[in-house]
Amino acid sequence: MASLVVVQHKQPSSAAVLSSSLSDFGGARLTASLQYKKKAWQQKAATLRVSASSTKKILIMGGTRFIGLFLSRLLVKEGHQVTLFTRGKAPIAQQLPGESDADFSDFASKILHLKGDRQDFDFVKSSLSAEGFDVVYDINGREAVEVEPILDALPNLEQYIYCSSAGVYLKTDYPPHFETDAVDPKSRHKGKLETESLLQSRDVNWTSIRPVYIYGPLNYNPVEEWFFHRLKAGRPIPIPNSGIQITQLGHVKDLATAFIKVLGNEKASKEIFNISGDKYVTFDGLARACAKAGGFPEPEIIHYNPKEFDFGKKKPFPFRDQHFFASVDKAKSVLGLKPEFDLVEGLADSYNLDFGRGTFRKEADFSTDDIILGKTLVLHS
Repeated sequence: MASLVVVQHKQPSSAAVLSSSLSDFGGARLTASLQYKKKAWQQKAATLRVSASSTKKILIMGGTRFIGLFLSRLLVKEGHQVTLFTRGKAPIAQQLPGESDADFSDFASKILHLKGDRQDFDFVKSSLSAEGFDVVYDINGREAVEVEPILDALPNLEQYIYCSSAGVYLKTDYPPHFETDAVDPKSRHKGKLETESLLQSRDVNWTSIRPVYIYGPLNYNPVEEWFFHRLKAGRPIPIPNSGIQITQLGHVKDLATAFIKVLGNEKASKEIFNISGDKYVTFDGLARACAKAGGFPEPEIIHYNPKEFDFGKKKPFPFRDQHFFASVDKAKSVLGLKPEFDLVEGLADSYNLDFGRGTFRKEADFSTDDIILGKTLVLHS
């Protein structure tokens, strides 16, 4: 059985927390050659503060990795009562790089935990109905069947906010993707698409967020980390085909702000929003942006034809080899959302608060690079 508990934490020791020369949790500084004004992400988020009368009892499905880490902090700062539903395998409160001891202690004293497995549908129904929640943020839902027991348990739910994916769109010759574009029922994200359909079919106030590629500190997907590993090792960066494929990245802190923007917002009722950065970038441009953000020299880029290689089950490049980007005009006009990070600034924030401190999720693996570099017939940038 799971129980709802307040997670209290003692002041962490220096050995337990990543050291930090930065007191600003909202952003990181670039080197002198890359100076930019300090981001006021936290301060700007504070302008969204709600009155005590609108304080909500909020459940986050997940919340101990990446998106949830930043979202839960914003919600707590807004004065909401926030509970994380997890299996309890990861600490419910962990100090973030650059986060002050005072801010962390305040967060850790307020966050709540409901331990359980969301695949245990009977437990989900009984525990959620017993607690009662006003709003659900579903950060880690993948299948519609996982959402049904939550909706059944909370008949008076005010809003269900779902983290979907721009990966649900059908490949098009006319990018960018808009929220009204055709979707792909065979997408590997079809579970998220089916969840959106379920929400539309139920008598519930819902909002769905479709991020493109997400990056930022503590990213568990090898997005910017893939480039940083190669740059640090002084290795060439192998990029498939021409390298002019256009893609799009959005900073995790901007995504967290978008999740706050839709909370209790009538304009967001039963709406879908693409969320990502303002501008698009080519694969080659992303490699150069990562180098600039981390203070590395201009990278050597090697282009290759993936059809000439057999990589087995290994993935030689972290992005889909195609144009993939979406319009964020709807979020900007309807929600008033304005990303706080441009790409180089955001990558610098990620590097300085994570990889630059020697922390990363996956060890470097250059085995597919070596296969590519070992072949004589390659096109050099």
